[in-house]
Amino acid sequence: MSQSRATALHMLLIALLVIPGAGVAQANGTPAPNRHRTLTVMTRNLYLGVDLLPLFVVPPEQVPAQVAANWAMVQATDFPARATALAREVEEAEPDLIGLQEAMLWRIQSPGDFFTGNTPATDVVYDFVAILLAELEARGRHYAVIAEVTGLDGELPSNTGDDLRLTFRNVILARTDLPASELKLSNAQTGNFATNLVVPLGGQAFTILRGWAAVDVKVRGKSLRFVTTHLEAFSELVQVAQADEVLAGPANTNLPVVLVGDFNSNANGSGTATYGNLITAGFADAWPLARADSGFTCCQAEDLRNETSLLSERIDLALFRGDFTVDEVDILGETAADRTDSGLWPSDHAGIVATLRFP
Repeated sequence: MSQSRATALHMLLIALLVIPGAGVAQANGTPAPNRHRTLTVMTRNLYLGVDLLPLFVVPPEQVPAQVAANWAMVQATDFPARATALAREVEEAEPDLIGLQEAMLWRIQSPGDFFTGNTPATDVVYDFVAILLAELEARGRHYAVIAEVTGLDGELPSNTGDDLRLTFRNVILARTDLPASELKLSNAQTGNFATNLVVPLGGQAFTILRGWAAVDVKVRGKSLRFVTTHLEAFSELVQVAQADEVLAGPANTNLPVVLVGDFNSNANGSGTATYGNLITAGFADAWPLARADSGFTCCQAEDLRNETSLLSERIDLALFRGDFTVDEVDILGETAADRTDSGLWPSDHAGIVATLRFP
């Protein structure tokens, strides 16, 4: 090689190393650093793996049989396999912050003692958060739990002789591979709602406890608050009250706010009052600011094996209040190509990822 060509090659390599987003850093699969005043956020309902509604309508004597059927469905919807597809979404989108809903913890006690000692089940079968984080680490994507709020935590007997315990969680994940100058987190907060739906189950009153999680964020000198929540699906009155609690609680700040989650309020014109109330309270919706299509995010079949997507509502949202612009927004996990090798959709919901830019 001539000296002039060697010099040119050397200069090209230097250029690739110093130009933001170019060359080696992306080619080897390492996440790109955030060199601009942008924040990429994601919201993802992981789906607990079963529709629990039948559990609340069967007679008390049929509850153990229904619990067994529910548990069979959870196993069939195979979260470890789905976590591979979900991790692929994160790998491609590279969000700085992720709000997770239905980040389940499934535990079992075998044999069960529900009718005798009724000690809580502690043997973990599926920890959705731990499984997803392990998949991300395997892909070289480094995230950690920043805030976690526990909601409904209930245990029931199965006719197989086991006790099954499910625990709902809302979780905030954040990238751990960025310097504090690009992503600094503080003041993690969580809370449960004072207003929750109470339903009968097995002849007793059962509270569907829900909540929110938040963290303060500084991105290259700009500060904001990131909040995720999962509002009630089966009572508009409860849902509206919960949204009001978010507005009066974590969203009640002078900081700009990014609010993501499963709001169970269809934003495309036929939903509950919740969506309109949030917009009236000063929040903007990232999707219609950047896209003209429907943006449906809910919901696939219970077993996740429907061939054609059934998404027909837009209830998973990325909202913000403050002087942001929307660089881009997209849906995740909504095409047939996003399914697992065995044909499962990653979740019964699609996810949303949005990149917001500070002025």
